[in-house]
Amino acid sequence: MKKKSVLVEKERKLLDLLQDFGFSYSDSNKILRNKDVKINGKATKSNDLVVPGDEVVFFYSDEMVSKRFEIVFESENVLVVFKRQGIETAGEFGLEKFLNAYAVHRLDRNTEGLLIFAKNEESQNKLVDAFKTNNVHKFYVAEVVGELKENKLYKAYLTKDKENSYVKVFSSPQKDSVQILTRVNPIKPGAQSSVVEIELLTGKTHQIRAHLAYLGHPIIGDGKYGREKDNKKFKQTKQKLCCYKLIFDKISMKELDGKEFVKIPDWQNF
Repeated sequence: MKKKSVLVEKERKLLDLLQDFGFSYSDSNKILRNKDVKINGKATKSNDLVVPGDEVVFFYSDEMVSKRFEIVFESENVLVVFKRQGIETAGEFGLEKFLNAYAVHRLDRNTEGLLIFAKNEESQNKLVDAFKTNNVHKFYVAEVVGELKENKLYKAYLTKDKENSYVKVFSSPQKDSVQILTRVNPIKPGAQSSVVEIELLTGKTHQIRAHLAYLGHPIIGDGKYGREKDNKKFKQTKQKLCCYKLIFDKISMKELDGKEFVKIPDWQNF
């Protein structure tokens, strides 16, 4: 069994806390049932309320962890991890804290895929620089509504509403907008839906989801930028979007220089 200690930052029930950490409802109940959780040093199997300042210690198995993420590559400086859906990259219960490493890029909570973590400040600086100089290439796979046939680089302009955690896409520059570039390459076009590969050339908040929705091909299962009628039609409540490939050009880290990592999501084979 593994052990984790957490200092609570906001009030919630224990079950909610464990699920916020990324454990399934079933596994969270199992941890409680087995009294594998302590609040301020006292074991409990009740769904107690925890408040800011409480220390929660819980024990979990490797099997439970594998449902949250999978380590694809590890060296003394770097971790490449495949994150499951429902897990935060950063924040109170993000993978950063769990792995005690710095995420050099982000994925939305409900986007699964490959993430790079630096284990020390020197590797963090090198990786951040590699991203800034476009020497790391990120490719996603998604299933979208409707038929997409053309391999094309799409350009648009994005504005961000921070208060509502929402972005909008426009065909021309707007006040406080930034240009976005998204290459979409159809893999399996279909009349009802298409599987596409996306190369993210500018990494802005919600760029892929918002840009594809703007193009009239929202990601199936996307509850924010998609259409409810489409999600019901395809019986999907989770967005079908995954960062499935990372390619490293010449960067100043031997263990990653020229490397390529690929992880196909469970819902797609190609």
